[in-house]
Amino acid sequence: MVARLVLVLGDQLSADLSALREADQANDIVVMAEVNDEATYVRHHPKKIALIFSAMRKFAITLQSAGWDVRYTQLDDTENAGSIIGEVLRRATETGASEVICTEPGEWRLINKLKHAPIKTHILNDDRFIASHAEFESWAEGRKALRMEYFYRDMRRKTGLMMEGGKPAGDKWNYDHDNRKPAPGEITSEGPLKFTPDVVVEDVLELVAARFGDNFGDVRPFHFATTREEALQALDHFVAQALPRFGDYQDAMLEGEAFLYHAVLSPYINLGLLAPLEVCQAVEAAWKKGNVPINAAEGFIRQIIGWREYVRGIYFLEGPDYAARNGLGHTRDLPAFFWGAETRMNCISKAVAQTREHAYAHHIQRLMVTGNFALLAGVDPHQVHEWYLEVYADAYEWVEAPNVVGMSQFADGGIIASKPYVSSGAYINRMSDYCKGCHYSVSKKVGEGACPFNLLYWHFLDRHRARFENNPRMGNMYRTWDRMDKERRETVLKDAETWLARLEAKESV
Repeated sequence: MVARLVLVLGDQLSADLSALREADQANDIVVMAEVNDEATYVRHHPKKIALIFSAMRKFAITLQSAGWDVRYTQLDDTENAGSIIGEVLRRATETGASEVICTEPGEWRLINKLKHAPIKTHILNDDRFIASHAEFESWAEGRKALRMEYFYRDMRRKTGLMMEGGKPAGDKWNYDHDNRKPAPGEITSEGPLKFTPDVVVEDVLELVAARFGDNFGDVRPFHFATTREEALQALDHFVAQALPRFGDYQDAMLEGEAFLYHAVLSPYINLGLLAPLEVCQAVEAAWKKGNVPINAAEGFIRQIIGWREYVRGIYFLEGPDYAARNGLGHTRDLPAFFWGAETRMNCISKAVAQTREHAYAHHIQRLMVTGNFALLAGVDPHQVHEWYLEVYADAYEWVEAPNVVGMSQFADGGIIASKPYVSSGAYINRMSDYCKGCHYSVSKKVGEGACPFNLLYWHFLDRHRARFENNPRMGNMYRTWDRMDKERRETVLKDAETWLARLEAKESV
């Protein structure tokens, strides 16, 4: 019997991967490879590359220990072909294999490469997700609006999570109203569990520092989990230490507190080290024991079986051109301060610095600070998309593109969001302490020293009025704008244009 190759990608580090289940362990050969194409198609954060390579190497060891024949290629191997397809073909020549089994990748880019590979390739469904493509398509068919909330309710029914006799626990599907508190004066969580790099990780860190040291981001210190066992420890730590207060403060931001009560489990779930359902079941179990309030448990579970599943569904439903959409016609280049250049906006400065250090920022920092600014300023959404894909350790296109192109930048024309997520400086001031240390004054609406978010908010609404004034969720904003006297409106727009001109001129803003 001729052996087949079993391709396992860097974000498919799951023992129950469909390709591994389909394979004959006694005969087939697992192929894993660190390749330049995947490491460089965008300039990934060094921590992200180090996490993936470290976890891949350890997963390969795990498979070998379980009896698999694993052909593993490290990035600096002299015979490395440099691409996934190149490595598959090299291993096919080496072993005599003429067929490949793989689980569907999470990016159209790789799917298309595998579909057109010059070797017979069987692409299997990635059933590590709760909703299949067919199930999401069936849910979406005939709906005027694809709102996550209704999909989420179906996922609750399907999984049985936090359900009581066919009804949601507490008779409410959603406790988001209780999850919007500004940060408390003191954070009692120790943050995510940290792991000391072992020999395998240290080798990867040295490789990444040498090859990708000029990329945005710090590779050290490195504390991520790199095995399933460590990821499970990180899950237990979160449930015990941070989950009880996660709900209340999930939208809060504090200087010097990168993690607050957030899980930082998404890198492990997206790699395949943790299964989404097992994570949610651990959270549900803590709630059932009375260790976690209902708003915290429901809020976390909604992020996984609701939002995470929903954005994957959107990505595959909408097709390969989704990440390139630009529904608002924004064309401004991404400012240099997204890469660490000086800016006087304290919220942006702190969010970017945190991203550089940790390859992490939580969802409100991404949506309402960096994303909000990019949308207000009219930055090209594809440049914004690539930035998020590059700088965050949990970023893979299937999850990142809908969050950025759809939710953050409204570039998909409203498929995901019913309105643009824009705000003035008041929201950031309410949910953080960033404004206290800022060069700009959040209370100033016009004139020298006025918060740029205040100016750009009205500028955005004014230039997109024809698009949004009849949106029922935005009518009050336009009525407020219209109640301002004409001279006031003209001053706001003039000041905004002046500020944007300085941005265009690459002045320090």
